[in-house]
Amino acid sequence: MAGPRKALWLVMPLLLFLLLTFVAPIASFLGKSVANPEVVTVLPATVKALNKWEPGTPVDEEMYRALADDLARARAEQTMGPLMQRLNFEQAGFRTLIAKTARRLPFKIDPPSFQKAFEEIDPRWSDQDYWGILKNNARAQTPYYLLTALDLKQAPDGSIGAAPPDQGIFKAIYLRTFWMAAVVTLVALVLAYPLAYLLARLPARTSNLLMILVLLPFWTSLLVRTAAWIVLLQNGGLINRLLIQIGLIDAPMQLVFNRLGVYIAMVHIMLPFMILPLYSVMKGISPTYMRAAVSLGCHPLRSFWAVYFPQTLPGIGAGCLLVFITAIGYYITPALLGGPKDQMISYFIAFYTNGTINWGLAGALAAMLLLATLILYAVYSRLSGSTRLGVA
Repeated sequence: MAGPRKALWLVMPLLLFLLLTFVAPIASFLGKSVANPEVVTVLPATVKALNKWEPGTPVDEEMYRALADDLARARAEQTMGPLMQRLNFEQAGFRTLIAKTARRLPFKIDPPSFQKAFEEIDPRWSDQDYWGILKNNARAQTPYYLLTALDLKQAPDGSIGAAPPDQGIFKAIYLRTFWMAAVVTLVALVLAYPLAYLLARLPARTSNLLMILVLLPFWTSLLVRTAAWIVLLQNGGLINRLLIQIGLIDAPMQLVFNRLGVYIAMVHIMLPFMILPLYSVMKGISPTYMRAAVSLGCHPLRSFWAVYFPQTLPGIGAGCLLVFITAIGYYITPALLGGPKDQMISYFIAFYTNGTINWGLAGALAAMLLLATLILYAVYSRLSGSTRLGVA
């Protein structure tokens, strides 16, 4: 028992470092996808009144009074900004409604009729949908961001349905992300498989030299490699000039700022990630299997597909999983080489994080991407486990 305890203490600094710098920040960011503190914090009396109210029933005087008190206090404490931004996510124009109402507070009416005073400021206060939105957000957690990431929307009465067509964009973006990652993975596999086979069959001296060339891109920044492809693929770039000089084309081809440019650059960047798992598996396959099959009268091509190829499936699975998972999270390459319709989900995560400062939606999109990654890994683990049992 002393041995394992000593080993645990030795790795404890590393575990704490990973926990503080990797796990905790990710968990905190993903927690934004369900966090909903704005209404609960800024409108506590209104939340208490809303808990007694059921959608479809009249809005009573107590709710108007509580909202008036909360808004007056929030305006005095200058805490209305996050509240107005949060409610405006739910319903366009809610920011203006809150600001207009808060400017008229506190009311000076005797005898008080808060409902009439609210409706005189803006008739929208008589619409129960706005009160339903407040009630849906009268708790510290919300499904709003996760539903938005799935192109769903919670109605003021609490029911969940599909978002309007002009707002439901994320399913199409996820499909585009997975499609682009799948194309990059397939092309990388087709290019990497024969190269890995060659590296595994060459003498060690030559193989090691070529492996250095495979690993060479890792010594160059990803941003530099992406920028280099812009130089190569642009209309006046080296590739278009070469094609014109040898007579294959008469005018420059559009190879950049479109889907083709993104595919070319991503395949180039992902290729080593496919070669290395394939090479590690192929290096451990003895060539005597193929020679034995051929000596028994099997055609070389049939021997390859029946004997050699099945043994490389673990390398294919590992390489495809590594490339696909890495590709679905790409941001720099599509942003620099692609057009507006070539951006992947990571672009929108960055946009909502840095552009609109909507960390809740950014966290929800990241959570969906992480969930897809975990599902893919679980499927791969299940399939690879089944394959090992089948081989055994």
